[in-house]
Amino acid sequence: MEELARISAYLVSLAIMAGIYSVFCLGLNIQWGYTGLFNIGIAGFFCIGAYTSALITTPKPTGVYARYVHQLFGLDMPFIVGLIGAAIVCGIVAYLIGIPTLRLREDYLAIATLGIAETIRLIFNNEQWLANGPRGLMGLPQPLSWLVDPKHYNYVYLAIVLTVVLIIYLLIERAIRSPWGRVLRAIREDEISAAMSGKDIFKFKMQALVLGSMIMGIGGALYAHYTRAISPSVFTPLYGTFIIWVMLMAGGSGNNKGAILGAFVVWGIWIGTKFMTDMLPYTLKARAPYIRFLFIGILLEIILIYRPQGLLGEEKRVSKLVE
Repeated sequence: MEELARISAYLVSLAIMAGIYSVFCLGLNIQWGYTGLFNIGIAGFFCIGAYTSALITTPKPTGVYARYVHQLFGLDMPFIVGLIGAAIVCGIVAYLIGIPTLRLREDYLAIATLGIAETIRLIFNNEQWLANGPRGLMGLPQPLSWLVDPKHYNYVYLAIVLTVVLIIYLLIERAIRSPWGRVLRAIREDEISAAMSGKDIFKFKMQALVLGSMIMGIGGALYAHYTRAISPSVFTPLYGTFIIWVMLMAGGSGNNKGAILGAFVVWGIWIGTKFMTDMLPYTLKARAPYIRFLFIGILLEIILIYRPQGLLGEEKRVSKLVE
């Protein structure tokens, strides 16, 4: 019975993280899958969303505790306010990034987002007054924690994460099957043709960049309240950008169901590789993290060669006529 409980707890934890990564994949799918915006700075919005929600929902340290934890502000607001705040701040940052880059070739957006993501991480790492520097923030509040015993809280948080994923999925599906969504696909396929049809390319690109980044901010907030502790070392390109791209490519770029499926499949494989590396000889265990990175890289190569459209592939028809 205890073994069954441990397995259940492990699977719930896996599902929570896969659900959080599903949110990032849905945001990236709007930008890359439907609009063709090459954003490789997801880790930056991940970081901003996590820290924004943490600063909004935690109280500001006082007394002796304030000597060890330095943070700019602490509003002690509810969890939902933290999610909204994370989305708004990420949207503002994305807008500021988009102003100078979206009128240029798409590779400039990639360069800008990559550089800004690392800059954001270094700001939180070096400016101790902002959010406690490299030590980060701990003891973040968890929503609805009073409902159940702490040992079973993950079941509650899994329900919260899946609810957020479902809401975001339904909203994106509704938007992408509208005329707005068809314009995004037209821009991805041929900007010149879309412009000749009278569409404001810059405006639609900006909308996709901002909306996708806001969703990524929500994913960052969900992560922060699940782990209850964040620090700049978490938001590296590997965990914050590269693995999310692998998930989207594996599931199917341009397909929201594929984005969610890819997140669950790749995260399951990523966790599974830990068990595989645990069986390595003692002399190789020090290299286990690099072996896992290699495994994920090989997986991406296999996908690109044998299944470039992903597990589900893109839907060719997103508008269904009503007979």
